[in-house]
Amino acid sequence: MEDEVWMTVKEAALFTGVSVQTVYSWIRRGHLTVTGLDHRGQQVFRHLDVARAELATRSRAQRVLVASV
Repeated sequence: MEDEVWMTVKEAALFTGVSVQTVYSWIRRGHLTVTGLDHRGQQVFRHLDVARAELATRSRAQRVLVASV
């Protein structure tokens, strides 16, 4: 779609408040799918996919913390 917002790895990290390494971890684990490449050849992701990956991993981390208390 034309009105979709696209993000690079660095932008996704800044948006979610995590490190660039964490974003790469989401990719490796299958939480975030590379949607394409920008004009410089950098991986890009849909804004909505980044938000979903962040929500899924934070929800999972909170469940682990609650279960271990």
